[in-house]
Amino acid sequence: MSEVKKGRGYIYSIQYHIVWCVKYRQKILNTNIEKSLKQILLKIASDNGIGMLEMETDKDHIHLLVDCTPQQQIPSIIKALKGVSARLLFLQHPEIKKGLWGEHLWNPSYFVATVSENTEVQIRNYINNQKVK
Repeated sequence: MSEVKKGRGYIYSIQYHIVWCVKYRQKILNTNIEKSLKQILLKIASDNGIGMLEMETDKDHIHLLVDCTPQQQIPSIIKALKGVSARLLFLQHPEIKKGLWGEHLWNPSYFVATVSENTEVQIRNYINNQKVK
């Protein structure tokens, strides 16, 4: 179970399960790109005070379990993670632009769900088993 944290005048425990896909569901998240993506996302999360509890990809999408504060809003979290990761991945792996018309890496939509202490273990297992099929 994630720990309960204290802020100035409040106590909280906020986790989200976030999923987004590669544009056109292109299967580009191979071993090298996946490794770069995970490093980039960890850095973005660290820079923005977001706890990365779990992270796993399949060839065309990524699942995250993040921990955040009440001041951090989902649209801002998503914008930081998707926007910066796309820009840095294009710099590190320019070959992925091939097949992505308009040069957008991520589909503009995403899935987000709140995580409770009752569902956290299930979601962690689900994320960790993304490549097991």
